[in-house]
Amino acid sequence: MQTDLSAALDIGGTKIAGALVDAHGSMIVRAARPTPADQDGAAVMRAVAEVVRELAAAPEWARVAAVGIGSAGPVDASAGTVSPVNIPGWRDFPLVAGVRALVGERPVTLVGDGVAMTAAEHWQGAARGHDNALCMVVSTGVGGGLVLNGRLHPGPTGNAGHIGHISVDLDGDPCPCGGRGCVERIASGPNIARRALADGWLPGPDGDTSAAAVAAAARAGDRVAVRSFERAAQALAAGIAATATLVEIDIAVIGGGVAGAGDILFAPLRRALRSYATLSFVADLTVVPAQMGTDAGVVGAAAAAQQSRLDAFAPLP
Repeated sequence: MQTDLSAALDIGGTKIAGALVDAHGSMIVRAARPTPADQDGAAVMRAVAEVVRELAAAPEWARVAAVGIGSAGPVDASAGTVSPVNIPGWRDFPLVAGVRALVGERPVTLVGDGVAMTAAEHWQGAARGHDNALCMVVSTGVGGGLVLNGRLHPGPTGNAGHIGHISVDLDGDPCPCGGRGCVERIASGPNIARRALADGWLPGPDGDTSAAAVAAAARAGDRVAVRSFERAAQALAAGIAATATLVEIDIAVIGGGVAGAGDILFAPLRRALRSYATLSFVADLTVVPAQMGTDAGVVGAAAAAQQSRLDAFAPLP
């Protein structure tokens, strides 16, 4: 029997998405449920089980060789557990064991959502063709993952590349992670808005204080809004340059809601990067927007499962 599909789960605080994904990254069966994040861990697992059972009801399920999970974190792939910040009922929750009970003998691979996004962008998106890449999600938080020597590099626990908690301001604000001056504390959407408000930015009549509203104000020429994005861009540039210097990536891919600001973010980011990435072996580092959008989590979880099973991504036509 042909076994050319991966089952993939993308677990976040709002939605649990699943798909059967073929060897070329196409999703041939999809399923989704809202995440009951305000309920206990058992209720969340029941929602996961409903997604898996819907996928398993498809005739194509017999072709599934492996299962991949990309989850909001922290995750611990070595233990098979997850403790997502936005799912309070899951703390050291044995997610891999729960999914294994649903999928039989198929191998199950767990990675963080930033690593899953990285796998997707490397397989099918903006990092395709690059052997050494950093891919980032800049949204409510800042996460990421690494591709090194042509392979996804999740690390022992599935969290490698978590650039959001590199410190780029030694005397900066305390971060909820316990550190100080982290990239996330400066560049995430809520912190872009927080800084703008603290510096005197006034929201419009609708009272919208999101990063998207700050971006709209910046496009309209509001200097306080512009400066808040410039500060975020500087923090991202410092973190990207540090990563590039350490492991010699040649491209950084940025997705997530904040990347939707377009040139309001990317123009100052590229300027700042020229100031931080100055050594010869990182001077040609490029920064580009992500391409995979909302499909990144599911496609990336499938890619991680394929690499785990086959020790390489499936070849593309």
